Amino acid sequence: MKIYNTLTQKKEEFVPIEEGKVGIYVCGPTVYNYIHIGNARPAIVFDTLRRYFEYKGYQVNYVSNFTDVDDKIINKANEEGVHASEISERYIKEFRIDMEALNVKEASCHPKATEEIDDMIQMIETLIKKGHAYEKNGTVYYKTRSFKEYGKLSKKNIDDLEAGSRIAVSDEKEDPMDFVLWKPKKDGEPYWKSPWGDGRPGWHIECSVMSAKYLGDEIDIHAGGEDLIFPHHENEIAQSEAASGKTFARYWMHNAFLNIDNKKMSKSAGNFFTVRDICQQYPPQVVRFFMLNAHYRSPLNFSRELMEAASNSLTRIITSVGQLDFLLKAGTLKEGSQSLEEVELTKEVEELQKKFNNSMDDDLNTADAIAAIFEIVKLANTHCNGDSSEAFVQYMMDKITMLCDILGLIVRQEEELLDEDIENLIEERQMARKNRDFARADEIRDQLLNRGIVLEDTREGVRWKRV
Repeated sequence: MKIYNTLTQKKEEFVPIEEGKVGIYVCGPTVYNYIHIGNARPAIVFDTLRRYFEYKGYQVNYVSNFTDVDDKIINKANEEGVHASEISERYIKEFRIDMEALNVKEASCHPKATEEIDDMIQMIETLIKKGHAYEKNGTVYYKTRSFKEYGKLSKKNIDDLEAGSRIAVSDEKEDPMDFVLWKPKKDGEPYWKSPWGDGRPGWHIECSVMSAKYLGDEIDIHAGGEDLIFPHHENEIAQSEAASGKTFARYWMHNAFLNIDNKKMSKSAGNFFTVRDICQQYPPQVVRFFMLNAHYRSPLNFSRELMEAASNSLTRIITSVGQLDFLLKAGTLKEGSQSLEEVELTKEVEELQKKFNNSMDDDLNTADAIAAIFEIVKLANTHCNGDSSEAFVQYMMDKITMLCDILGLIVRQEEELLDEDIENLIEERQMARKNRDFARADEIRDQLLNRGIVLEDTREGVRWKRV
């Protein structure tokens, strides 16, 4: 598998640190509110990366943190008159609900910043001892120029970076580019004891500590949105490599931004949407499909038209799988082995699975992988019918659902039970058609349509769906 490494700015063959195992760290949310639709992109993309590694037989350790102490959390807690932990726990719970809806697997570990403070203090002490950090009036700063490779991820030259550009300027700093590792407590804020006085950690130190604790000093893949490249990931590298003396991460993966109707999403522009907002308009699986229908490094534009197109495309797969399921349950398929024609078709499908694999191996090209699935769906729609063998229909069903599962797409619908009166009307209509009472049959069809049930008469029997 080849991965585009942000660090080297080229595709590289993926070689894990330990054969058969992959360690992935993905920067998680700051839990002060519902996550927005832009947050969903890295969650879905890197969940899919994890699923693909598992499909390839790797044992994956997938770590994604919760930033549960932060200015935004503290401000919201003060507004509501509650402890900051009440805010963070509330939105961790809501985050898990959104992830389950989007079929994002639970991480191997979800460490919380507030539970790793002791290790953060320990790493800060190490950085001070090694000459990479210093304390001034209870604040500990990282000495940015002490790390000679600073800027290697973002390709920024430290001398060209202007003081105050996304970095707080302070008279206490030895250099404007130095950043905070530990800050003194303020009134109304949670705090912890440290050698430098009561306070709390800076944001960047938490990921350095948690990735080292749960994945080791050197990890396979570090991932997140491209907005994290600078300064967050750049600062993580400086902290981690200065503390351990080892390469922090072998591969860096970053997804591109998501825009709304070709504009940057922002509350001031009135185009800010949470995952919860969008999932009230579209099924969560449509949101996931939409996200994967473009390459993760390409900017993605979110619009109603594109979401409708995604919905229609996903429905094509779901409908095809539903037809295969219907054929299998109808009990009219031929028993025994596949016909010669079906054997040849399975060879086509195997080639399309190779196409799927090759696309995923090419820097997680989910868009082309989905195209391969649609080619299999087309074969199923064309060649699976009442004259097919049960073995062939089952094979097609298994292949489509397996490949979709790698993408986290649920395309096999749970069988829905109809109300008894609707079941009785369908049976009555079948009897009316058998008795050639077509007027009554049409009347029942119209009744059911008014109740949102569409009937389809096939050789294998009557099918229904909700509209």
